[in-house]
Amino acid sequence: MQTVTGLFDTHTEAHAAVTDLEKAGVPTDNISIIGRSERETEADEGAAAGAGLGVLAGGAGGLLAGLGFIAIPGIGPVVAAGWLTAMAAGAATGGVAGSLIGALIGAGIPEEEATLYEEGVRRGGVLVAVRTNETDEVTVRSLLVSRGAVDINARRHAYRSVEPDPEAPAEEFPERRRSASWR
Repeated sequence: MQTVTGLFDTHTEAHAAVTDLEKAGVPTDNISIIGRSERETEADEGAAAGAGLGVLAGGAGGLLAGLGFIAIPGIGPVVAAGWLTAMAAGAATGGVAGSLIGALIGAGIPEEEATLYEEGVRRGGVLVAVRTNETDEVTVRSLLVSRGAVDINARRHAYRSVEPDPEAPAEEFPERRRSASWR
């Protein structure tokens, strides 16, 4: 099995990608989704998680119906479901800093890419990760790209050159998501 990943700027794009993957016959157990709450504020984290969960899972079936709320070190509260979530939560329980990075590396993603994906989620993006065989890899990758997965290598430059602005609308400036500077 290989891991194919896609980072999305919006919960809507990620939701559509997961739905398309399920319709294409990808087993739900092989799909993961991790993203910050869309309405995260400095207010009650529970309320923020509920708002994000409602937006992301609203009326969905399959994997999206099982979305839950966890905290990942280095990122904070996220709405998540799937096999990668279990790996990241396990690392978080053990106190491992950067548990999303560790989970991605454990799934076969190179460390540099894993760091970019973690930064993408920290800045408000939504990660979809799919375990697939070599035969279906092209189909899975095509579905993710057709639904708006960003070019993670192009984001590397944006993360290094743009200081995130918490006041900038995410839809207009996805590289300006709320977070501290990228390492």
